[in-house]
Amino acid sequence: MAASFFSDFGLMWYLEELKKEEFRKFKEHLKQMTLHLELKQIPWTEVKKASREELANLLIKHYEEQQAWNITLRIFQKMDRKDLCMKVMRERTGYTQTYQAHAKRKFSRLWSSKSVTEIHLYFQEEVKQEECEHLDHLFAPKETGKQPRTVIIQGPQGIGKTTLLMKLLMAWSDNKIFRDRFLYTFYFCCRELRELPATSLADLISREWPDPAAPVTEIVSQPERLLFVIDSFEELKDGLNEPDSALCDDVMEKRPVQVLLSSLLTKKMLPEASLLVAVQPVCPKELRDRVAISEIYQPRGFNESDRLVYFCCFFKDPKRAMEAFSLVRESEQLFSICQIPLLCWILCTSLKQEMQKGKDVTLTCQSTTSVYSCFIFNLFTPEGAEGPTPQSQRQLKALCSLAAEGMWTDTFEFREDDLRRNGVVEADIPALLGTKVLLKYGERESSYVFLHACIQEFCAALFYLLKSHLDHPHPAVRSVQELLVANFEKTRRAHWIFLGCFLTGLLNKQEQQKLDAFFGFQLSQEIKQQLHQCLKSLGEHSDPLGQVDSLAIFYCLFEMQDPAFVKQAVNLLQKADFHIIDNADLVVSAYCLKYCSSLRKLSFSVQNVFKKEDEHSSTSDYSLVCWHHICSVLTTSGHLTELQVQDSTLSESTFVTWCNQLRHPSCRLQRLGINNVSFSGPSGQLFEVLFYQPDLKYLSFTLTKLSRDDVRSLCDALNYPAGNVKELALVDCFLSPIDCEVLACLLTNNKKLTYLNVSCNDLDAGLPLLCEALCNPDTVLVYLMLAYCHLGEQCCEYISEMLLHNKSVRYLDLGANVLKDEGLKTLCEALKRPDCRLDSLWLEECGLTSACCKDLASVLTSSKTLQQLNLTLNALDYAGVVVLCEALRHPECALQVLGLRKTDFDEETQALLMAEEERNPNLTITDDCDTVTGVEI
Repeated sequence: MAASFFSDFGLMWYLEELKKEEFRKFKEHLKQMTLHLELKQIPWTEVKKASREELANLLIKHYEEQQAWNITLRIFQKMDRKDLCMKVMRERTGYTQTYQAHAKRKFSRLWSSKSVTEIHLYFQEEVKQEECEHLDHLFAPKETGKQPRTVIIQGPQGIGKTTLLMKLLMAWSDNKIFRDRFLYTFYFCCRELRELPATSLADLISREWPDPAAPVTEIVSQPERLLFVIDSFEELKDGLNEPDSALCDDVMEKRPVQVLLSSLLTKKMLPEASLLVAVQPVCPKELRDRVAISEIYQPRGFNESDRLVYFCCFFKDPKRAMEAFSLVRESEQLFSICQIPLLCWILCTSLKQEMQKGKDVTLTCQSTTSVYSCFIFNLFTPEGAEGPTPQSQRQLKALCSLAAEGMWTDTFEFREDDLRRNGVVEADIPALLGTKVLLKYGERESSYVFLHACIQEFCAALFYLLKSHLDHPHPAVRSVQELLVANFEKTRRAHWIFLGCFLTGLLNKQEQQKLDAFFGFQLSQEIKQQLHQCLKSLGEHSDPLGQVDSLAIFYCLFEMQDPAFVKQAVNLLQKADFHIIDNADLVVSAYCLKYCSSLRKLSFSVQNVFKKEDEHSSTSDYSLVCWHHICSVLTTSGHLTELQVQDSTLSESTFVTWCNQLRHPSCRLQRLGINNVSFSGPSGQLFEVLFYQPDLKYLSFTLTKLSRDDVRSLCDALNYPAGNVKELALVDCFLSPIDCEVLACLLTNNKKLTYLNVSCNDLDAGLPLLCEALCNPDTVLVYLMLAYCHLGEQCCEYISEMLLHNKSVRYLDLGANVLKDEGLKTLCEALKRPDCRLDSLWLEECGLTSACCKDLASVLTSSKTLQQLNLTLNALDYAGVVVLCEALRHPECALQVLGLRKTDFDEETQALLMAEEERNPNLTITDDCDTVTGVEI
């Protein structure tokens, strides 16, 4: 049976060290030695033609692994390659084994110390075979050779990143993975290293070695055999913001920790080494920009079967386990948090505690907030007692104050002075550690963290139900109003995941009763009024920059489970913009939108929810009900005039539901965008919508793939007499020249369409048909966008002919077509004619040079109508710009906007352009030319 890939790879590694002639001699020695030792012969024809990798495979295939290594070692000795002999012997018997034994003890101890909850009982310290194979694959070279790899593991806190790293390191120490790939693996945790003074990589390696005399020189002598494991990258101060000049390549040089790790990550230091980096919750931009990432891996956490198994392990009683699991499975919110093992433990703990008290868990644990409130209040209520003691009330209040300070200051690790400032006295610490809500952190005795960021978020939200921010000892803690506004922004703090939801969830009637029972009071009514005022303020502003996160609002309202308030709240909003990426998002959005009747603009996407249906699968009934609630906004919001569905995949049943709502008489849209949408089912139903939408003026199918039949059906619908569509965008719709025949008929027959954007389609051969149609004097088209349509210089003849005969087209975009100077020369002949009425011409990135400037200058001095000309991203030089500037000074020149990027030119040309702008107050020279001013593409 063949050995593992990495055994082969280890042999190949040493064979790669041989030069061509040495490799030939190695084969000769192999033939002689196997004869001398009377071993099974490898066919010489195979040996002779084998590459280094192939020969390694042959050795492992024909001999036991240990025997193959012994043969290789003896041949190296015969060849007098003492260096390779020493490397092989040290690798297989020396430092590596010593370090592996130390690593195994260390990470087994760490594994136990990290297990602060029962969650570790579910995990096995031993790595399963399938896990070994997957971990091996992460660093398998994708091509022959020794390429170093940088793998990123990303995911939210608690998903299992550190667990995966520890299992990886323990598996390596047992020779189960990376065998013959890595001699050493070193684990660096950024949260532990960030407080160190200036140090060297040699020092960091020595910290991990079992005794003070670490053989650093020997370790780094084969950097391609090293794996550095970097955990909690987000804790690294300043991340990868160090300039290249500050990085170092000397492993002995003492530098700040962030400089050392940045030097490793950017391959300034030990570029041949491989790296494994854990980050949360997403890969930071600086990591993506500055590091050559080989692969990004996202741990899955618990899948559905894992969750069921864990429930059974946790509850032990099968009946209770299934009762609890059934409750959770019916709630998308509760079921989704169980993906994270630690949060699954918190949920199970809350359910078990409530069941033991004889409570109805369908009432006491029906939402995410209620699960956390049960968990926290039970921990701070003495066992067997009816309620908390004054001391536990005070301790929880102090913990909530600490949590709030942390959320506003982005602090998740606290010192003793932080605890004291917020009312946690030294005598409280053992009790708080006993609850496991607060944990000792890292190597420093006086450093503490919350069990999970979600616990800190819950306690921070609870603070506002107990005190005013004015009573907090830290000035960074702001008001409820400011918290809500910040939480509803798309650019909110990365760590604010559940904070807003917990705050509004605590306004639920049953949560208020829990607060009254535990503390004797709560401030829910004041907060509810502030929430109402916040949403009213958001609704009164148009949010032109799209900064409001509608989904964040929906989640907060959903968590309240207060239909009367939700109905009142959602009808304060006039605009909604959100992205549905899972079933939880679908449920939450549907819950809020079913109460909504005030929207004027709606934009959303749906991904990963509705899969293509076939005879074996269909969209669930509950999902369809939720989808119907979302689509019903089209008929219940009487003032809704604008809908954009984008980046979405719809199944046949969801597509039909949507079309039915679009056809409803109460749906009175004026603008409809169906952008990058794929759908199953009869597409004709979508185009039939135009028969029922007399108010529709703007229609876009940008990035949505349209077949030939789709284009024909669309154009037939647009020619329907009762239709009033004036603007049509078919950008990047996979149109072909054949489709131009149908579009030409549309331009000829339709007397309402004034805007057509067919950019980013291959229309070169079909352009003559469009131009011929536009030569008709009865056409009404004003805006024609043909950017990125693969048009060549020969197309300019047809466009010129059209411009001379057409009386309506004012704006023409030919950007990113290779027209070249010759094509433009033809175009300019038409532009100079007095019967050409064009106002704006876009020639961005058209392959033009300064040779065309004379022709353009003649247009500028002749045309009475041309006011905007975009020439950005063309190869113009100083001489060409001089010609243009002379034309701009001509008294007959009507141009008001000239598109040129000043920074593309040398200083002399830039000065010339700025002087021309100063001379002519009516002229603007800019690189920020919109394709058509005031018209949406």
